[in-house]
Amino acid sequence: MSLTVLACLIVFAALLYPNVLKRLSIGGFARIPIEAAIGIAVLVFLPRRPRVILASIGGVVLGWLVIEKSLDMGWFETLARPFDPVLDWVLLDDTYGFIRDSYGQLAAYGAVAGALLGAVLAIALIIWAVLRVTELVAGHRKVSAYTAGGITAVWVAALLLGVQIVPNVPVAARSTATYAWDRAHQARAGLADEAKFAKEVAADPFKTATGDQLLTGLRGKDVIFTFVESYGRNALEAPETASGVDAVLDSRSGQLQQAGFAARSGWLTSPTFGGNSWLAHSTLLSGLWINNQSRYRNLTASDRLTVTSSFKRAGWDTVSVMPGATRAFPEGAFYGYNRVWDSRNLGYQGPRFSWAQMPDQYTLKKFTELEYAKPDRQPLMVEMPLVSSHTPWAPIPSFMDWEKVGDGSIYHETVANAPKKSEIWDSSNKVRAEYGKSIQYTLTSVLDWVQKYGDENLVLVFLGDHQPSKVVSGEKYGRDVPITIVARDQAVLDKIGSWNWTEGLKPAKDAPVWPMNAFRDRFLTAFGSSTH
Repeated sequence: MSLTVLACLIVFAALLYPNVLKRLSIGGFARIPIEAAIGIAVLVFLPRRPRVILASIGGVVLGWLVIEKSLDMGWFETLARPFDPVLDWVLLDDTYGFIRDSYGQLAAYGAVAGALLGAVLAIALIIWAVLRVTELVAGHRKVSAYTAGGITAVWVAALLLGVQIVPNVPVAARSTATYAWDRAHQARAGLADEAKFAKEVAADPFKTATGDQLLTGLRGKDVIFTFVESYGRNALEAPETASGVDAVLDSRSGQLQQAGFAARSGWLTSPTFGGNSWLAHSTLLSGLWINNQSRYRNLTASDRLTVTSSFKRAGWDTVSVMPGATRAFPEGAFYGYNRVWDSRNLGYQGPRFSWAQMPDQYTLKKFTELEYAKPDRQPLMVEMPLVSSHTPWAPIPSFMDWEKVGDGSIYHETVANAPKKSEIWDSSNKVRAEYGKSIQYTLTSVLDWVQKYGDENLVLVFLGDHQPSKVVSGEKYGRDVPITIVARDQAVLDKIGSWNWTEGLKPAKDAPVWPMNAFRDRFLTAFGSSTH
C-alpha cells in the first residue's frame, strides 16, 4: 500500500512540476492537475493490454516533460528563455565545454554522468509510478470513476472562482497539457521559420554593391570591432556595478579627449541574454535577427554580405582575433576573414582564467605585435571578442604596465592569489561585485590600448554582446547593450551625427535604442555605402 501511495505522489508531482526554478516550492504543488482526472477516466474504460501500453507511453511522455522542464529551469536562469526541444541540443556541447573550461575535466565528466543518470532514473521512476497507479485504477474501477469526476468538479469550481493558495498560482492547474502543447507549437514554428529566414537572407539591399561603393567614408582607417563579453545595460545602471564602471568610463573619457579622441554612444537590443555570444556577433555583422542556432547555421551557409565581408570587398585586410576559441572556426570563410588568431596561435604561456583562455590585455598586446604595429600594411578591419568578463568572473586579471605583459607567464601569480570560484559563488552579492570588476578590467584594457597605441587612423567600435546572466541582472532584466564608436578623426563621427547618439563613452539612459540587426545597414549607409 505504501508503494502505491508513493506512486500516486510521484505522478501528482510530475504533473505539477514547474519549468521555472522559483516556482519549485511547496506552494507550487498546492494545486489540482486536471490531467489526473483525464488520465484516470481514460484508464478506467480500457482493457488490460491497451491500458498497459497507453500507461507506459504516458509514463515516458511525462518523464520526458519533467526532463525538459528541468532544462527550461537552467535555460531561464542563464539565457532568460526556455529550452528549445528542436534547436538547443547543440548547445549542450557548449555547456559541457563551459563546465570543463571553468571547473575542470573531472567536473565536466561528473556533470554529464549526473545528467544522464538523473534523466534515466526520472523516466524509469515515472513509468513505474504510472503503471502502479494504473493497477490501482484497474482494481477499483468504480471508485476511480468517482474520483475522476470529483477531481473534475473541484477543478472546475476552483477555475471559475479563481482560487489561489499561493499568489498568482491558480489551484486549477492545466500546466502539463498546456506545456506539451506549447512545446509542440514551438517545434513547428521553428521548422516553419527556415523558409521565412531564407527570404530574409535574400532581401539584401547591399548584395550587389561593389568594392568602390562600400565604406568610402572610412578609406585608410583601421576599423576594430570589439565585443566586450556580458557588457550590458546592467553594468551601467545597476547600483552594484554602475559606480565602478562609470568611474572607469568617466576617467578614460577625459584621457582620450586629451589624446585627441572623441566618442559617440548608443544602445542596441541583443538577440540573446546571458550567453550564446555568437548569435549577437552574427546579428550585428549580418543585419539579420539571429536568435537561435538554426538561423545561425543557415546564415553561415549563405552568401549574405556581412560588415566583415563588405570591408574585404572594399579592400581592407580582414582579421579575426578570438582568444576564447580553442578549435577551428569554419565560419571564418563566411565572414570573409583573411586570418584568424585564436588561443592556439596567440602564443600565450600563462594560466587560464576559468573559461577565459587568456586575459584581454594580453590579447590586445599580442594583436598589436602581430598585426597593428606591422609596418607598410594595408588598413585593417578586425573583429575581436574579448572574454575576461565571461562568467564565472573568478579569477579576474589585474591591469598592468603593457611592457610587463610579456608571454603571459606573469599572470601565474595573479591566479594563485585571486579569490576562487567557490569563494565568490556562495553569495549573489559577491558575484555581482566580481562581474563589475571584470567589466572594469576589460574597459580599462581597451581604452588604455587606444590611448597608448591608437593613431589618427583608428576607428574603434566596442559594444556588449548581451546582458550578464540572471544571477547578476536579477528578475527585471532587458536585453540592451551599450555600443560606442571612438575615433580621432572628427569626420568619422560627423557621419553618424544623425544617429543622435550620446557624446562620450557612456550612452545616456534615453539614448536611441536599436535592434542589433539594424546596425549593419545604418553603418554601411552612414559611411558611404551605395545600394545601387
